[in-house]
Amino acid sequence: MEKEITGKIKIVKAGPYVVSGNIKLSEKIITSRGKDYVYREGRNLPQAKTYTLCRCGKSKNPPFCDGTHSKCDFHGDEMASKAVFVDRAEFLIGADLDMMDDHRCAFARFCHRNDGTAWQLIKQSSDPRLKEEAIKAASECPAGRLVAIDKKGSTIEPNYEPEIVILQDPERGVSCGIFVKGGIPLQAADGTIYERRNRFVLCRCGKSVNKPFCDATHVHIKFLDEQ
Repeated sequence: MEKEITGKIKIVKAGPYVVSGNIKLSEKIITSRGKDYVYREGRNLPQAKTYTLCRCGKSKNPPFCDGTHSKCDFHGDEMASKAVFVDRAEFLIGADLDMMDDHRCAFARFCHRNDGTAWQLIKQSSDPRLKEEAIKAASECPAGRLVAIDKKGSTIEPNYEPEIVILQDPERGVSCGIFVKGGIPLQAADGTIYERRNRFVLCRCGKSVNKPFCDATHVHIKFLDEQ
């Protein structure tokens, strides 16, 4: 049963993301710890019942929209498939744990653990410790690319409360996408609703070819917001 959420994210055609419903906004910094990754707290961001987040990557008041999209010829056409996750994803069979992978990568690297990657770990999941590591590697992927599945066919998901997280990645010298947690509805510019998901990452550099979702282009173009 899905959580009842009063808020949502509305994509404005050629414009920003409008977030309503008093959804918490925070900033987190991706930080390596050995071969795995954790979040450090970032800046304290102002809270509001409704706020607009930049989608073109040009705002001088990031992460908020300042209207620059109307001056920089930003189009923002949504190109991502609206097929549901289970129809898009590849099913991978492991030892004592399976996994689905829809290949939507935001390059957050949480799929890497000290004992190996999520793909390597599911193959070794007959070992209880490595099985737990595989679950963490899949479940901590902010993009929702990876979902661990037990051998009874049940998906394993973190219990997230609704929150919007602005990601920063100083180790790669870039600013990342917008991590959306806890099943917040996402409404397309044409009014349709994307599949409700527990976690996904939205583009905020303006250059993803899979808008509205992040495709890690921010890494290639060395996107840095103007903090």
